[in-house]
Formats: sequence, C-alpha cells, structure tokens
Amino acid sequence: MRISLITATYNSEKTIAETINSVRCQNVDNLEYIIIDGGSSDSTQEIINQNKEVVTKLISEPDKGIYDALNKGMKIATGEIIGFLHSDDIFADNHVLKEVIDVFEKESVDLLYGDLQYITSDTPLKILRHWQSGEFKHSNLKRGWMPPHPTLYFKRDLIEKTGYFNISYIIAADYDWIIRCLTLPDIKVAYIPKVLIKMRIGGKSNRNLKNIIRKSKEDYKIIRHNKIGGVCTLFLKNFRKVNQFFFPTKK
Repeated sequence: MRISLITATYNSEKTIAETINSVRCQNVDNLEYIIIDGGSSDSTQEIINQNKEVVTKLISEPDKGIYDALNKGMKIATGEIIGFLHSDDIFADNHVLKEVIDVFEKESVDLLYGDLQYITSDTPLKILRHWQSGEFKHSNLKRGWMPPHPTLYFKRDLIEKTGYFNISYIIAADYDWIIRCLTLPDIKVAYIPKVLIKMRIGGKSNRNLKNIIRKSKEDYKIIRHNKIGGVCTLFLKNFRKVNQFFFPTKK
C-alpha cells in the first residue's frame, strides 16, 4: 500500500531539515511525501529544494493557515493511506511508517493512531509530556478523550465520508475532524500502543493565554455541534492532560 505523508510549513527553517531527514530514514519504499509551504520568507524553501530526493510534491503559495494547507495536501495525495507530519515534529524511530502500513494491510481498519511525546524545542531533546492514548471507546468521547492528531493515519476514502478540515476553526479543526471520523457509525479503528511521533513544544494552540481561551471556545463549539457532550466534556478534555506530565522514564 502507498502512504501519502503531508507536512505543512511556514518559515520553518529551524526545524524542517530534521523533519525531512526523519522521513528519509523511514524504511518504506512506496512513500509519497508532500510539503505544502505557505510562501515562507526565510530559507525553508531552499532547505526543501536541497532535499528533492525525499520530497515528492511541493506547493508553495499563500494559504489560510495550517488546516487549509493540510486540505491542499489531502486533495493531491494519491496514496491509499494518508498521514501528517508537522514541520517541527519527528518520527520516534525509523520503523513507524512500516508498522502503520502493516496494520492497514493485515487488518480491516479505516483509521489508526498511537502515542505521542512532547519534547523540548532545543537540543538536547528532553521528554516533557507522554501522551498514552489507549484503546478507542466511543463512550470516552463524552469524557474528553481524543487521540493525538500527529499520530493519526487513515484511508484516503474516509475523506469522502467526513470531508476536509473545517478552516473556520483556527486552532481546533483537527479535533473537529477527528470527532467527525470517530462518530461515524461504521468506523473501524486500530491503536498502535507505542510512541509514533515526537512533537516539539510551542504549538499554536498553547502559545499564549489568548490562544488557550480561543481553543477552549472552539473545542466547546465542536463538542456541542457533534453532540458528544457539554461543559463537563470540555473540562475532562483538558484535565486528561495532567497525567501526561507524570510518566516513567521512556526512551
């Protein structure tokens, strides 16, 4: 099976080389790597061009934000499986995509996910949070559960059922899209119980108090719109993050 991996970038010169190298080290052959750049003004495009043997498709033009960029990537993806790797994230090891493909080939699933670690922005990289997702249960959506978006991989034909990211959500469109997927009556989900992605801290949703408040407002709107709960769901969604800071030492 072919996998399409999408990275959205904008002025990512500090991290994009390491992200691309992480893709280069994946031990899969049938990989389509798509980068959607929002018209960077730094050396991001130059770095991408220096790694043309890894990058299958590159679009560089102004966009309406990360979710608009990811939508562009999904629309040109040709793989049976689609996943995302943000421009400051790296794979946990060189076998992640091989394991993802193996699950899709051996099991009849529409979507899978794994665990995620938040790491420091600067080297030496240190683990700050460990997001252990656990198995999917529909009842847990009301309790604020969701899998980490960067670990998500799904069959391309799932888009026909859910549509693309709703770019009216500036920060939480990934949460909305995931909920739309997981509330499909016939969705088949798999969980890989290991860390798939390491994400640097400093994401847009937690960058400052204003964004945290905006994200909470968007989360609540999504929760109500998708009829999975109310204020308690929003509270539990945020409360679940507390135990991510308390974890045994992991490689």
